[in-house]
Amino acid sequence: MLVVKCSGSPREVGKQHGTAATTHIARCIDFYTSMFHQTSSLAWKDVLSLAEGFAGNIKSTWPEYFEEMEGIAEGAGQSTLDIVALNVRTEIAFGLFSDGCTSLSWQTREHSFLAQNWDWLPPQKQNLVALEIAQEGKPTISMITEAGIIGKIGFNSAGVGVCLNAIRAKGVDMSRIPVHLALRKALESSSATEAMQTLTTIGVAASAHILVADTSVSLGGEFTSTTSAVIPVDGKGRVAHSNHLLLEHPAVVDTCWLKDSPFRVERVLKLSEELGDGEPSWEGISGLFVDRVNEPAAICRTGDLETVFNIVMDLKARKAIVKVGLPSQPEEVVELGFDSR
Repeated sequence: MLVVKCSGSPREVGKQHGTAATTHIARCIDFYTSMFHQTSSLAWKDVLSLAEGFAGNIKSTWPEYFEEMEGIAEGAGQSTLDIVALNVRTEIAFGLFSDGCTSLSWQTREHSFLAQNWDWLPPQKQNLVALEIAQEGKPTISMITEAGIIGKIGFNSAGVGVCLNAIRAKGVDMSRIPVHLALRKALESSSATEAMQTLTTIGVAASAHILVADTSVSLGGEFTSTTSAVIPVDGKGRVAHSNHLLLEHPAVVDTCWLKDSPFRVERVLKLSEELGDGEPSWEGISGLFVDRVNEPAAICRTGDLETVFNIVMDLKARKAIVKVGLPSQPEEVVELGFDSR
């Protein structure tokens, strides 16, 4: 996996990202060009037209993010609108194209575990990037993202981490923050509570579950283009989620697009119960995500939609282990971390 470390102003961060990941970004654009053409008959020029509807609001409301995208475009030799399109790919065509996953946060006395399998189309695996961003006045971020996308799954030096579950509930609001920018906003926060307050205040443009945790608090934020609701931890300090809404959202129709989604969230909770009442180990948490019951539609998923990477974080230790490919048979293992002192 390509590792990219960036620092400085938003434009400098973006240019460093774009320059280091030029090949990956070009492949990423090719990947989504092909995907949108095959699944919706949208040519890339049509995708760019949809992205243009977001670009003006991003530039005026979150100018630092737009500047970072401009820097990525400059470094990678692409247009700024190409990069905006990658960053709003969840919102394009009303969120009809969604990646699956299973996520879990578990707060204990010794640990704050945050983990997930990210399930997506296998060809995109080659375009993953381990991206570190250091900016003055903000926690340093370490995340796994798709090349050219400025926010995704990971944690920061303050011990705040995020995971993402796609939800397919139709609707998009271009005045709200796009999902991947919402993940970046959370990763710039100093606490899970601050992150969730920010996101529920500004609203998220399309449906998603954003699981935010820090060293002591876990909050599952379910968002649609019109609503938000927060899942607190259960009696054992856990929040688990997959790809359907768990809470009530007035006037929102959840397609439950992956029919195995209820099974996976129930399965990960059942398996965590089997770890016992003591402190779960790193190996125990990791073991939850290799489960193949109900395959191919298992927690460790195979088929057209496949587990592309697994990440397990311990936010108290400021440490993460990323397994690229199926976590039961990883192709590469990457360790991320900060000094937890």
